[in-house]
Amino acid sequence: MMGPASNLRRCAALLLVAIVAATSTVALAKDEKQPEIPVCDKKIGTLSVVEPEQKWWVQYNLESPEALIKVFVAQCKCFTLVDRGKGLAAAEKERALASGGEMRVGSNVGKGQMKAADYVLVPDLVNKNANSGGSRLGGALGGLMGRTAGAVLGGVSLKSKTADVVLTLTDVRSTEQVAVVEGHAKKTDLGWGAAGGAFFGGFAAAGASSYANTEIGQVVAMAYLDAFTKLVAEVQKNTPDAKANNVSQSVTMAKPGRLYAKADTKSTVVRDLDVGMMLYPTGEKDGIWWKVSDELGNEGWVPSTLFGLAK
Repeated sequence: MMGPASNLRRCAALLLVAIVAATSTVALAKDEKQPEIPVCDKKIGTLSVVEPEQKWWVQYNLESPEALIKVFVAQCKCFTLVDRGKGLAAAEKERALASGGEMRVGSNVGKGQMKAADYVLVPDLVNKNANSGGSRLGGALGGLMGRTAGAVLGGVSLKSKTADVVLTLTDVRSTEQVAVVEGHAKKTDLGWGAAGGAFFGGFAAAGASSYANTEIGQVVAMAYLDAFTKLVAEVQKNTPDAKANNVSQSVTMAKPGRLYAKADTKSTVVRDLDVGMMLYPTGEKDGIWWKVSDELGNEGWVPSTLFGLAK
């Protein structure tokens, strides 16, 4: 049987433990930092987010990562986002109504108004095994990066609560891969607890609620945030210019004409041009005249009224 003094010492010890625990909790709370989406001070270009071919997210009861990445893109202010998913499908229905004469006069819905994407961003998993199965699933990265790059890490693991993802940014005009970055996250990265509430708050409205409401969803979201942060840092360091870095789109002759040495019909004729012949603008212009080259390397001037954009 313990005496009064022993009970007093025991209570004091328990109180000390409680104080230490409370102090540690407060310290951890102060150290917690909410995840942050990187922000750009200027636009880099127009971006379309496209989901990968292999729908790996279905196995984990998650929404398409396209919805998740759109949240990042919308908040980072680095790109102007164009919708090539459900929004485009809805827009096409409106255009169909307009072309069928169902819209009111002056509705101003028709061809030639859609903004082109400068870049396409594909969110996928990094594939470690050629035959992924069990609790680990790899993405369809092989077609984007090749066997060597696609064998670096290992997708999503339910057992270890880890995720390895990849973001591929491609120039639409040249099809060049501007950036390929990998992201990694694990369960222990979710140490910010309540501090992550604001970060995940906007996911539901964007159709990506499962990335906030499930543990594996949060891990995948953090892996994509890791990759997206690296992507933004890379494009900010070496800012691409999809329009300036690419040559002008080729054109075809819609009407027969001639290639002139100068922007003047009285100048020397370099050659005759037949309907359907493809030409490559150099970028130089003089009024309606465009300087072009043909498939043989001949250069000269042609009135732009004679050709149309090659399809």
